[in-house]
Order: sequence, then structure tokens, then C-alpha cells
Amino acid sequence: MRVIGLTGGIGMGKSTAARAFRRLGVKVHDADAAVHGLYAKGGAAVPAVAALVPEAVRDGAVDRVSLGRAVLGNPALLARLEAAVHPLVRREETRFLHRARRRGDTAVVLDIPLLFETGGDRRVDRIVVVSAPASVQRARVLKRPGMTDDRFAAIVARQMPDAEKRRRADVVVRTGLSRYHAQAQLRRALPFLFGER
Repeated sequence: MRVIGLTGGIGMGKSTAARAFRRLGVKVHDADAAVHGLYAKGGAAVPAVAALVPEAVRDGAVDRVSLGRAVLGNPALLARLEAAVHPLVRREETRFLHRARRRGDTAVVLDIPLLFETGGDRRVDRIVVVSAPASVQRARVLKRPGMTDDRFAAIVARQMPDAEKRRRADVVVRTGLSRYHAQAQLRRALPFLFGER
């Protein structure tokens, strides 16, 4: 089974690329969606978050805005949080891969925002990086509810620079022009991504 890693900085168009893969019938594991599930009421990460940031847990679920405020500018707390949550996300990924193998899937996509930063690149066969000009990235992200300049800067500071991600990619999909243009690039890359090693 071919495992494709999909990554890119915040606001680069990763969700659009993931939707394009799904439209092609390829199963996608979304690490961010897995975190949402782990933070939901009764989620496996709720006790760990409650122990680290009690004020971020309300009615049995993690309030992501409150949690984000708590870790902003606190790298030690962020590191402890990631040490608790990342293994749970990895467990969800492992279950996804087992299910895919049982179904006989020939290829799957792991959509992981911090693919390189967490060593996920060692678990995939090919890497697709989505990229856009910094001005486009900034405009996209600042449109998100609750996003501020400080929060955006803190998120970008945690991520590997876009130029380095592009250098380490097998395929770069440029998303700064249009959704159609990005999808056309992805379609052209499919023989390489899903072909023989």
C-alpha cells in the first residue's frame, strides 16, 4: 500500500488538496480531525489536557480557543501538551492504516500539518507539500475566526519554513493562483505518487 504524506504550513491549501484526493476515491487520514475527536467530550486526550491546563476543559471537552491562549508564548507547556497528545493521534493513524490494509486499499493519504516537524516523513512513501506566497497565506489565515496577528506569528514560528518543506517534498502543489490550477497540478502528479516505487 502506498502511503502519501500531505503537508504544508497553515493557510497553504492543504484542506483543498485533501478534498481532491478524496474525490479521487483515496482515503485520507486528517490529523487535525483526529485531534478534534480526541478533544471532544469523552475524548481520549481530555484527561491529559485537564491535568495540564484545567481551565481549558469545559463540560468534559477541550475548549481549543482557551487551550490556544494558554500555550501561546509558553513553549514548555506546549511541549508537555504535544508529548501527551501526539501519541494518541499516532494511535488513530495506526488504526486508520490497519483498516486500509484490511480493505485492500492500494494507496492512502496522511494529512499531517507538522509532518516534518514530528518525524512523520519517515512513515510515508511520497510527500506532497502545498505552498502559497506568504502574502496569500497571511490573508487566508487572518480571515479565520479568532485569529490574530500574534497567534498567526506563533503558529508560523512553530512550523518548518515553507522553502525547506518545498525542498524536502517529492511533489509541490502551488495553491496561490486558483483551486482549479492546484487541482490540475495534483492530477498531473498522480502517476508519480501512485505509481511503482
